[in-house]
Amino acid sequence: MSSSPTPAASAVPGSAAAPHVVVVEDCFGVVQLLSDGTVRRSTDYSVLPLVGGVPSDLPVEWKDVVYDDTHGLRLRMYRPTTTGGGGVNKKLPVLVYFHGGGFCIASFEVINFHAGALRLAAELPALVLSADYRLAPEHRLPAALDDAETVFSWLRAQATASPAADPWLAESADFGRVFVSGDSAGGNISHHISVRHGSGRLPLGPLRLAGCVMLWPYFGGEEPTPSEAASPPGDPMGTALFNQMWRLALPAGATKDHPTANPFAPGSVPFGDLGDTFPPVLVLDPDQDALHDRVADYVARLRAAGKAVELIVFRGQGHAFFVREPCGEASDELIRVIRRFVHGG
Repeated sequence: MSSSPTPAASAVPGSAAAPHVVVVEDCFGVVQLLSDGTVRRSTDYSVLPLVGGVPSDLPVEWKDVVYDDTHGLRLRMYRPTTTGGGGVNKKLPVLVYFHGGGFCIASFEVINFHAGALRLAAELPALVLSADYRLAPEHRLPAALDDAETVFSWLRAQATASPAADPWLAESADFGRVFVSGDSAGGNISHHISVRHGSGRLPLGPLRLAGCVMLWPYFGGEEPTPSEAASPPGDPMGTALFNQMWRLALPAGATKDHPTANPFAPGSVPFGDLGDTFPPVLVLDPDQDALHDRVADYVARLRAAGKAVELIVFRGQGHAFFVREPCGEASDELIRVIRRFVHGG
């Protein structure tokens, strides 16, 4: 879904003529990196397929909240109106969700992610906080990870601010049951938040990080896995796209063995060094995903380190199926699996 390089004009001070500037990276036509280092970005996400539409009858209210004034970053808060709201005094688990997009594209406002968040809020049920973060290549990693940490610092401040906290949180949030979650790049973020907390870098009290839910986490490495190597060149959600997004997202000069991409690279925290605050993990893995083997290896290494981890494989499904078809049958099962994990059976 990429376009051919197209010329663009750019004036360079002190030069007699403007150089010929071309698009060197084009990701879905949404973000383009030009040869002079500048970036073009569109907010038109109609190129992303949505099958089945958006559920229209779910009992959920939502609002947007700024969590980082410095960078103007927001999250969308979803609250069921039949539990915890609407006069029913019941505290709900908090699911902090980070969208996918290879660290380069998307937002909680994209209709695909909005539809999924509506379902999670209504059907778990839970208070869902779907958070934006700074995108690459304008803001390369670890910016997104640092923004996610800011989300949790904001939530921690809310937990200690009662009665001055956001009223929805004060009324409905069970701060003893907080989950970090996300799909693809958001799954990568969820891993790093869990590791930062488990290593003592990110204290969260009085919050309790009760679990981590990763949907097809976006990890990488220089040595391709068999499933990555088998990905057809034209696969719109395959290795070629993932490699392009790593080129756009990683720090300048870094390889896919950078610790933000590869959780086993030099500089990563060994799983055996993580303390008891590292939460139980649920990993959802479509077996047709190019990342399938890398995700399986991640789970195996967590288990070898003695960490609580559950792997659920979705047969016949590909990367981002919940984003593409949030109301499909596979997504129905995904909701049931997450509900069981969040509510303990």
